[in-house]
Amino acid sequence: MANEQTESLDFTVDKQNLYLEASFTDLKVASIRRLTPVNSDGSVDKTRKTVFIGQSNIMTPNGPLPIQAVIQAKQLQQAIKRFPEAMQAAVAKLADEVQKLRQQQESTIIAPDKKEESRIIIPGR
Repeated sequence: MANEQTESLDFTVDKQNLYLEASFTDLKVASIRRLTPVNSDGSVDKTRKTVFIGQSNIMTPNGPLPIQAVIQAKQLQQAIKRFPEAMQAAVAKLADEVQKLRQQQESTIIAPDKKEESRIIIPGR
């Protein structure tokens, strides 16, 4: 069974979507990955845009939580300048997702009680 699953995995390299990766860090907070689009021969593909991805960790009571976000930039200097706002946006998005999960959990807990209340027959109604 495990052999069948591994045979169905597709490990084909997408030659039209290759990137050369370079990493920059301040050894404190910031890590920025620059993904430069390349052709299958390794030459720079000037028809696609370079992508910058910021990465950092925030400390939580359960340990470090990795966060990352795409940084809208054309050059490394611009990515460095925009790194803080990209990380703040990623943290805000993460907080929103956590809040939504909490609300879903609360509604799941409350919903069964509502079903129980609907079974109660009150005389005079």
